[in-house]
Amino acid sequence: MLPYKNLLVIDKSSNVAVFKQIAMQFIRLIQEGKLLPGTELPSTRSLAFDLELHRKTVVAAYETLVSEDWVDNLPRKGFIVSPNLPVVRPRSYNNGRIPTYETDPGFSFDEYLNFSVPAHYSRNAEIIIDDGFPDITLIPARAMLNEYRRALDQPALKKLNSGWDLEGHAEFRNTLCNFLNQTRGIDIKVTNVLTTRGAQMAIYIAASLIIKPGDKVIVSEPSYTFANMVFESIGAELIRVSVDSQGMDTTMVEEALKKHKIKLLYVIPHHHHPTTVTMSMERRQHLLRLIKEYSLAVIEDDYDYDFQFQYDPYLPLASSDHEGNIIYVGSLTKVLGTPFRLGYLVAPEKFVNAAARKRMLIDLKGDVFTEKIVSELIKSGELTRLIQKANKLYRQRCHFLAEVLNSQLGDVVEFIRPNGGMALWLQFNTDFQLAKIIEKTSARGLKIMGSAYHQGNNSPFNGFRFGFASLNEDELTKAVDIFKTSI
Repeated sequence: MLPYKNLLVIDKSSNVAVFKQIAMQFIRLIQEGKLLPGTELPSTRSLAFDLELHRKTVVAAYETLVSEDWVDNLPRKGFIVSPNLPVVRPRSYNNGRIPTYETDPGFSFDEYLNFSVPAHYSRNAEIIIDDGFPDITLIPARAMLNEYRRALDQPALKKLNSGWDLEGHAEFRNTLCNFLNQTRGIDIKVTNVLTTRGAQMAIYIAASLIIKPGDKVIVSEPSYTFANMVFESIGAELIRVSVDSQGMDTTMVEEALKKHKIKLLYVIPHHHHPTTVTMSMERRQHLLRLIKEYSLAVIEDDYDYDFQFQYDPYLPLASSDHEGNIIYVGSLTKVLGTPFRLGYLVAPEKFVNAAARKRMLIDLKGDVFTEKIVSELIKSGELTRLIQKANKLYRQRCHFLAEVLNSQLGDVVEFIRPNGGMALWLQFNTDFQLAKIIEKTSARGLKIMGSAYHQGNNSPFNGFRFGFASLNEDELTKAVDIFKTSI
């Protein structure tokens, strides 16, 4: 309820009757958008008490509003702002005022005009090709529901509410630490782990502690767009090195290190975004030598490491001897689904402490409730079973999509079937205007939300990521058919 005692100012010395003053001020509140159609007004008795007036005065004001169709009097409900406001409003009530938030700000600020906004969900879309997101139907809903119930128990909830660790929920960090050691071969302790709301926050926090305006950062080309935008927003100059079938070109990395003073390198060794290639062992060893030789700060993005379709001997770079120079970031969102924003940052303890303090500036406490739930899923084995189940299904969908693309669009699209992950990197001949094709698919019920790189967004590439993990075989078939028709 709005503070009508302060909003409705009565001037008893005015020649205008008090009830009319009340009516006019209610109309002004409606016109300014402070009282929206359908809003319930206070009862005549309570408003009279607040304004220290006789109830009959308020009744007269309300009757005036009802007679002019500003307000409706509903049986057993009382007075509400009319859902159908009058088309012709009394001129004397309209002062031509522009609503406060319909004007531009009166101060200067960074507008991020070149910000690459992800495509929005379309209600008209029958099928959505995402960037490579998990199938949300696979999550162990019953097990999660049981854990939510336990966490909502009063003693447990009170314990979660009583305080927090600066680096994240202690139980979750300990459980996650064991999980990463067992699945990635990373020799870490709980003091090396910071929890975040997704990998994007981890990248931002790490980069903001390292980069200063004017610093040079090595990234791949193409690269994960939102990581690049983080670096540039902090003031970094990007040094781009190419990616081929063996991953990031480390020879170019070495040349850049010799030529420039590099502050940071950002790399995705497994299932590179967007190209999905995995860095070869030879380049990994070369890069590790460079990291130690130049004492180079590195952000290694885990991305979708958990999804391997075949035996893969490649562990993360962070599992090797790097002398504490690699900051390893990842996210359980890739396993559980986009509604669950749960990421992590792994680094030497001193850096984790600094990162935890930085995180407090943008996220004071973190999502300790979700951390508690996921901790129990890891300990019970539910998360591992989910990964195993998803791996099998995503492998089938990847192979199926590859076969359909080869048979239906083999003459216009090139791709290399990845050995893991949740997306294919499709590259088209430059003669194909990808932006127009994507527009046509949208009109046919297919919304492409995967990262697209084409002339329309200042890219030398002509391709996009086809996320297959969240679509079944019928949907994949239909999606390719719509795409073929659009071409």
